[in-house]
Amino acid sequence: MKTIIKNTLPLLFLAALASCGDKDADQAAAAQQGQQAPSVPAIKVETRTVTSYTDYPATIEGTTNSEVRAKISGYITDVLVDEGQKVRKGQKLFKLETQTLNQDAAAAKANVNAAQVEVDKLKPLVDKNIISNVQLETAKAKLQQAKSGYSGIAANIGYGTITSPVDGYVGTIRFRKGSLVSPSAEPLTTVSAVENVYAYFSMNESEYLTFLQNADGSSKEEKIKNYPEVSLVLANGTEYSEKGKIETINSQINSRTGTVTFRALFANPTGLLSAGNSGTIKVPKVFTDAVVVPQESTFEQQGKRYVYKISQDTTAVSQSIQVISESNNVYVIKEGISEGDVIVGKGMGKLRNDMKIKPQMTAFDSIAKPITTEFQLKK
Repeated sequence: MKTIIKNTLPLLFLAALASCGDKDADQAAAAQQGQQAPSVPAIKVETRTVTSYTDYPATIEGTTNSEVRAKISGYITDVLVDEGQKVRKGQKLFKLETQTLNQDAAAAKANVNAAQVEVDKLKPLVDKNIISNVQLETAKAKLQQAKSGYSGIAANIGYGTITSPVDGYVGTIRFRKGSLVSPSAEPLTTVSAVENVYAYFSMNESEYLTFLQNADGSSKEEKIKNYPEVSLVLANGTEYSEKGKIETINSQINSRTGTVTFRALFANPTGLLSAGNSGTIKVPKVFTDAVVVPQESTFEQQGKRYVYKISQDTTAVSQSIQVISESNNVYVIKEGISEGDVIVGKGMGKLRNDMKIKPQMTAFDSIAKPITTEFQLKK
């Protein structure tokens, strides 16, 4: 009897240990199951009208950029304006040395006077038939020739005072007092009219074709006319207060760069913009009733973008998506998910594929914020 009891005790002890082990395993499994079903915010995929922007480097030029050149050779005696100064059409900018021309003008004037005296002397002689009329006509021709010579020299003296061809602002002054200039030399300066300015930017061939294909209108001219206004971001990162309008496209592709040049017109009432400024043109593109998701609701893996789509049994399933554009905090989706699908709103770093979750439905805008007036809810 003692032997039986002695042999039974180890078996009971092992059974007790096994029972404790099963209980610990069940608790561990329950804990693991609890860890595998975390609570995460979930949102329903929506469609919205979205305006996204593509950026292009731009250079600013005045609507009129008039080169100021010397029409005669001479030394600059006076520079009457400074760089950046606002000038009016006809305002004096430079004066050239004209002393030699003044001497030539005096000699030419004397020739005119002499020729006039000769004509005056011959007239009464012709009237009395003392000499033939041919002599008088010859004298008159010499008078006219003298007057022409004098007028030419006087005009050159006038060219010694160089004036502004347009209203605008003076650019870089390349020559200073004492410099010898000539008609063949580079411009003395440039005067730019900047009440309105042009912003020049370029698209590659593919972007240009897409631009035309997506714009409304049956002709190129109609497409340009109907295209939305563009924005200009200045060199300091601030957005210019005025909107611009694309006016013309040079449809000839630059063989060296493979690009097409666009020109947009901006009003410049305060004179903030000037020729030579740089900036960035933001060209809008409107997606109507597009499927969108907050950027925070996506993750990237091996160069592809994914969301966690929530299945009927509350399993988070990774789903690849194709992004065609972005604006502010949302992506515009071409394929991968559809309107009405439920996805994980945020916290993707804690999840893995085919993981059980506890979705907590959350407002779309609470994840995508801030959303500006560029986005309008589908009606």
